[in-house]
Amino acid sequence: MQKQLLAEYSSSQLNVYAVWLPMLWRDARREWNGNTMPDPRVTHFWDGEAEVGQWFAKKVDGYPGIAWDVYYLYGPEATWETIPQPLLDSGRTIYAERERLRQQIEALVEK
Repeated sequence: MQKQLLAEYSSSQLNVYAVWLPMLWRDARREWNGNTMPDPRVTHFWDGEAEVGQWFAKKVDGYPGIAWDVYYLYGPEATWETIPQPLLDSGRTIYAERERLRQQIEALVEK
């Protein structure tokens, strides 16, 4: 995503919050490379208990489980009282939906 999206849009108003979860057997905090997206607009979080993934699955997506390898796109008017809204778009896997995500970001940045 660093090369496909972040490098393409230099807007300082674009903020990315990346939450990393241990979903695959090789996913461990000690193995995690925090330099995956070195862009200064990205804030990285490690969620070893997958609590964030469970919360988003339940509260935003409406299913019991864990949301992972998913993006949630919010615009500048978004607020977070109990649930962040308005949600502009979401999709998974991030890589599979990268073109759709790129188009959504482009529309936001052009506003």
